[in-house]
Amino acid sequence: MTEPRVEAFLEMMSAERGAAANTLAAYARDLGDYARFLGSAGANPINATIDHLRRHLQSIERAGLAASTQARRLSAIRQFHRFLYAEGLRPDDPSSGLSAPRKSRPLPKILSVADVDALIGLARREAAEAARPAARRRAARTLALVELLYSTGMRVSELVGLPAAAARQRENFIAIAGKGGRERIVPISPDARAAVLRCVELAAGADPRGDRRFLFAADSGAGHLTRQAFARDLKALCIRAGLPASVSPHVLRHAFASHLLQNGADLRVVQQLLGHADISTTQIYTHVLEERLRRLVEENHPLARR
Repeated sequence: MTEPRVEAFLEMMSAERGAAANTLAAYARDLGDYARFLGSAGANPINATIDHLRRHLQSIERAGLAASTQARRLSAIRQFHRFLYAEGLRPDDPSSGLSAPRKSRPLPKILSVADVDALIGLARREAAEAARPAARRRAARTLALVELLYSTGMRVSELVGLPAAAARQRENFIAIAGKGGRERIVPISPDARAAVLRCVELAAGADPRGDRRFLFAADSGAGHLTRQAFARDLKALCIRAGLPASVSPHVLRHAFASHLLQNGADLRVVQQLLGHADISTTQIYTHVLEERLRRLVEENHPLARR
């Protein structure tokens, strides 16, 4: 049987706040567990203290639940006690002094240098061996996209939206219009530049009067290749290369940053290349390297295996 005050809270959430059925079900589970814990401790929602709440949260942590799940349960308990206080069912809110568990920031997925070499190597072979004109153009476009992305580390939205003028720059640099209208200049490799020029050449030969506003023009609402279309092409390329199908354009951006730092690049330089406004965003890649070193020691050091 549902605790009556929990039932009243759920009715309020449904009637006054229009909470969805899934949300109400989650609140019912979380607050049901909370009520059972209080009952086992000889307490109830009306006389529960902050110590009761802390012990309940500690029991959730010991159960191994993720920090995000712990935070969600704390949110449910806080809203429940605010409801009890607002309704005059108790004179205080014991949850007001609780702090949420700190969520650990997930480390970005990365590819090894060998993985990227295999991916780009396959893209080059397919671009060179494609027989039909349409297949040749598509393979050349995929190669140009992958080469540019790994060469510059730009965001996928920046990549697919590059203007046609980007291919006309003689120097091995490219101007990128980033977030907030901030422009940055990044170098591109000779291989990436050659792949882009080949892509442009094939596209122009197939449709001399086609739309030339964008480097990767396409029949879409925006006039250029969509992020989703590139993600699908990259996923298919990864599968053919024997790499995880979960590899996304963003993973190649991560690889660009991680491989630079791995080879001694300055963190500030990587920040500028990625277009991060705050260096704390870039620092996540140092944690990736630290995690890789830790695993390397644990898996290979003789003492770690004892």
